[in-house]
Amino acid sequence: MNPEEELQRYALLIENYKAQLESLENQFSLIQAAILEYTKAKITLEKLSSADENMDILIPLGGGTFTYGKATDTSKILTDIGEGLLLEKEPSEAIKNLDKRIENLQQTQETISKMSQRIQEELSDLSTKAQKLLAEREK
Repeated sequence: MNPEEELQRYALLIENYKAQLESLENQFSLIQAAILEYTKAKITLEKLSSADENMDILIPLGGGTFTYGKATDTSKILTDIGEGLLLEKEPSEAIKNLDKRIENLQQTQETISKMSQRIQEELSDLSTKAQKLLAEREK
């Protein structure tokens, strides 16, 4: 392979690695948002489970919209188990499930971080090789 072809190959690889990095960054951000949502739910559950019956609460409807309600029975929580199905659980069990989801997401974030680091190392290596080829070509 001649130096021109090799430079083109490096340029293409660099572009691909940059696109992969951007995708991983987007995934990382989405996971971070999910962790934040689960953490908020956990805090709310912890506070709700210690609340008095008939305490006034705000019920989120989505999109930053709420309605007023009363905490008439805080001994059971409905938990989404997928496919639009809800399962009734005790607050402590629902909190454990949220902790498990948060832990799984944090592990996924760690994996994404390691992948990003490997790609950045490859990018650095390719850039060094490309710079050497350019320097040799200019001689």
